[in-house]
Amino acid sequence: MTNNYPITPPPELVEQWVQATESNDCIGAFPTNFEKRICTAAARWGADQELEACCVWLRGNDPYEHDYHQMLRTARRPKPPSLKAQALTALSEADQGLNESEWQQRSDIIRRALEQLDD
Repeated sequence: MTNNYPITPPPELVEQWVQATESNDCIGAFPTNFEKRICTAAARWGADQELEACCVWLRGNDPYEHDYHQMLRTARRPKPPSLKAQALTALSEADQGLNESEWQQRSDIIRRALEQLDD
């Protein structure tokens, strides 16, 4: 049995993930969620590799030259909402009877958006 799968991260990349997860304290310990961080990085990397392979395949197999590969990438990797959009959503939710914790989250978003404005 072989373990040589087409989507296997190179050892150098795995080492980068490990180093990015290590603690900066004097003993270089790993955080309690070390395994979760490494697994999450590996899953994201693998999913990105698969998406890119699908986009390449779509580009090469579309006789009408549609932008299906771009549509697929946009659908599967949507950009997160801008801080402005997040702040507007938070503001619209402000009068919904939020508890203190929920309001704190919304007000933090609004504050960050306001801090980015020029004086």
